[in-house]
Amino acid sequence: MNNTKQIKERVLLVGVKQPQMAEEDFQYRMEELAALTETAGGAVVMEVIQNREQPDRATYIGRGKVEELEHLVEQKEVELVIFNDELSPSQLRNLSQRLDVKIIDRTQLILDIFAGRARSREGKLQVELAQLNYLLPRLRGQGQMLSRLGGGIGTRGPGETQLEVDQRHIRNRMTDIRAQLEQVVSHRERYRNRRKKNQAFQIALVGYTNAGKSTLLNKLTQAEVYMEDQLFATLDPTTKKLKLPSGFEVLVTDTVGFIQQLPTTLIAAFRSTLEEVKESDFILHVVDAANPDHPNHEKTVLQLLKELSADTIPMLTVYNKRDLLTNDFFAVGDGPSILVSANEAADLDKLKEKVSSLMEEMFSPYVVHLNADEGKWLHRLQKETLQLDQQFDEARERYTVRGYAPAESAICHELQMRKSEEIENESS
Repeated sequence: MNNTKQIKERVLLVGVKQPQMAEEDFQYRMEELAALTETAGGAVVMEVIQNREQPDRATYIGRGKVEELEHLVEQKEVELVIFNDELSPSQLRNLSQRLDVKIIDRTQLILDIFAGRARSREGKLQVELAQLNYLLPRLRGQGQMLSRLGGGIGTRGPGETQLEVDQRHIRNRMTDIRAQLEQVVSHRERYRNRRKKNQAFQIALVGYTNAGKSTLLNKLTQAEVYMEDQLFATLDPTTKKLKLPSGFEVLVTDTVGFIQQLPTTLIAAFRSTLEEVKESDFILHVVDAANPDHPNHEKTVLQLLKELSADTIPMLTVYNKRDLLTNDFFAVGDGPSILVSANEAADLDKLKEKVSSLMEEMFSPYVVHLNADEGKWLHRLQKETLQLDQQFDEARERYTVRGYAPAESAICHELQMRKSEEIENESS
């Protein structure tokens, strides 16, 4: 048995707190940076924080702090310094000349985690495109810095060959990736159109990273989706079938977790992945209720949904991790919400009931009479509508079924035609 434990890189974190940022919010951001570092495989040995009106244009932190960092790097045997903002190419270059250690910023750290998490061909292409986008303006004069990227955090994906590539090579590779992604996106659109044609009701799971979306999908659908108590555990969208209490079947899609200050290169690269959200009929916005910064997490997701033009889709906010709460909990937003633990079967049942009741408000009500030999119709109503009630009249040998049907669906139109025929037969 192999007991060799992977040695973690010793990391020092650096942040600049500006006056307009609340102390609490800044602390949460630094804690998140530490969690991202852990996820990437690093061990945080120290944090350095500077209060400034704004970051220094040349070195992000002041001259005195840079000198302090030089001493700390040596004293604490630091192997990597991570800055809590995106550094400009000149800031990165200047800091690299001063500090004899590997330096990356928040953006590169997130890109590195994404590179390690991508499983599908599309995910890998999206990450590589985002990494090359980030790398291109930072190539000039970085030989010394890039030579330090021997391995570890910040070197997954294209980072490994940075010294060998030139700008023209990168641009050609980016053109090639975009062409491949266009094919993947058109394939995804065909698949999505097929689902629409089959009139499957589509629910998108969205939320801040590590809110528990994959756990919820697993427990609701008995699916086997990778889940871990880590940031960005899920990168590629996964779609599974869910049967609601009435028997109505819906498709639920898990999506990549959102994060504050998501690198712009990644927002652009993952547009197509997040298209799943835009095309959905209903959104389950999962929030980690036990995270003290959950109001900001919620705000971040709502802002991104707005940018995706998905803010008009009916939504239920699912406050998750009820079992980890130590105090009373109060919902932040105005819309419909529910407090659950994805690990409690009773809570999952309540969630399915809540989703069903909200869907009823979106659907058209129906009452239909079916003869005893119309078994196919009974089966269809159970699978394709939210069936509320089914009564059998022995004297007339017929069923009376009540429920709600998706307004634009084929079965809704067929039910309306049946209703019209019934009225005609009764009046003649």
